[in-house]
Amino acid sequence: MLPEKLCNKLCSLRPHEQKLTFSAVFELTPLAKIVSRWYGKTVIYSDHRFAYEGAQKIIESGPDVSHEGVSDEIRDAVLVLHGLASRLRKKRFAAGAISFERPEMKVEVDETGKPVNVYQKMSKEANWLIEEFMLLANRSVAEFVATGCKGLQGEPSKGRKQAKTFVYRIHDEPNQEKIESLRNFIGNFGYRMGPTGSGKEISRELNSLFAAAKDTPEYNAIELLSLRTMAKARYDIENLGHYGLAFKYYTHFTSPIRRYPDMLVHRLLARYLEGGESAKAETYSKLCKYASEREIVAAEAERSSIKYKLVEFMQDKVGYTFGGNISGLTEWGMYVEVEPTKIEGMVPLRDIRSDFFEFDADHYRLVGRRSGVVYNLGDPVRIRVKKTNLEQKLLDYELIETGVEERVYDRIDYEQGRGTSFMKGEDGSFDNVTVGINKAARKEKVRRAIRESKRKAAKNAGRNSAKKSPRSKK
Repeated sequence: MLPEKLCNKLCSLRPHEQKLTFSAVFELTPLAKIVSRWYGKTVIYSDHRFAYEGAQKIIESGPDVSHEGVSDEIRDAVLVLHGLASRLRKKRFAAGAISFERPEMKVEVDETGKPVNVYQKMSKEANWLIEEFMLLANRSVAEFVATGCKGLQGEPSKGRKQAKTFVYRIHDEPNQEKIESLRNFIGNFGYRMGPTGSGKEISRELNSLFAAAKDTPEYNAIELLSLRTMAKARYDIENLGHYGLAFKYYTHFTSPIRRYPDMLVHRLLARYLEGGESAKAETYSKLCKYASEREIVAAEAERSSIKYKLVEFMQDKVGYTFGGNISGLTEWGMYVEVEPTKIEGMVPLRDIRSDFFEFDADHYRLVGRRSGVVYNLGDPVRIRVKKTNLEQKLLDYELIETGVEERVYDRIDYEQGRGTSFMKGEDGSFDNVTVGINKAARKEKVRRAIRESKRKAAKNAGRNSAKKSPRSKK
């Protein structure tokens, strides 16, 4: 990202100021079909600047509601753009794009940089509006160059032209072995995937899976593992298309203030619009490789900085208790996301005192060796913040056990005839409700109650004896 004086002031499309820009201009029909396109250097004078929240309010309110500080003309323009973006988005998913919608973690800091609030930011229609038109510009610029700049700036096309050296954003199809691992994983929750022999079949099955798992406790884990099946997007001079977006041509053109590859794209596009010769492939191949490598470093630095701030935010909350849900399970720990911040920490299995819990990898759950208590992904639990390690960016939680743990009834037990009660919908799906208590857990509860009763009885007996002893001496 460029320094703030550049990215948020000089290079920003601030309202009522003239700004020099490199534009992709489109004429679209009401059905979002491209009639004409033009690329070139322009001067933009912006009439209004929206935050996403303001644009979202207009979209949700509709055409008959006025908004303070926003003219009816601008309101109507936002709604027209929303309609076009919705059609573009629908076409994209129909073509095989994959719908990943992971929320973005945001950390709010004070003037000293200390975190004071943590929240998740979900994308809505206003975000999708901007996204779809950026995607339109990116893929159109890539197609223009990849097809040899045919019909240069409105001139008639003169047959097939050779593609010029360019910077593409490419994304390969998923690894089949990882897809099979995902298939096995989701089977633990009762989901099934159809044939995945081709890229189109994979995208169809993934989107169907996300729709089926939406709003379930296991959704986040399924989406995360699905993301890990994907190849890593990168920059290259060879156009291989973008699998995840379902585009034959794609590049990064729209964000030169925060991505260096976009600057390379601007320079090459300007060169070719002026009729320049193709740039040296070797030079840009090296630049693409370097940009891809630095992107990985930058992404890791961003994740690390967010994790650092999340741990810092929890430092003064050691000893506090929170409700949360199990977000991950391994041989060594239970990962829990607490509410409402969704900050994840780990409960080491060795620290759970009530039982020795083992990780059942086949069914992706924890099982108490003695009590039979089962913890599944998504189960609600309560934890106490035990320890924070800012240097290593680690959070340790302590599980608060009640002795009467209930569990979300899992599909494995249903299929194998175990358990105490069942709830299955008419469509064959399982409702996400807490039902029954494991029989072994109930027995353990009774044994604990008996032990506690004997302990109290013995304690009371001791007190009575102590009270009588002085009197006997008299």
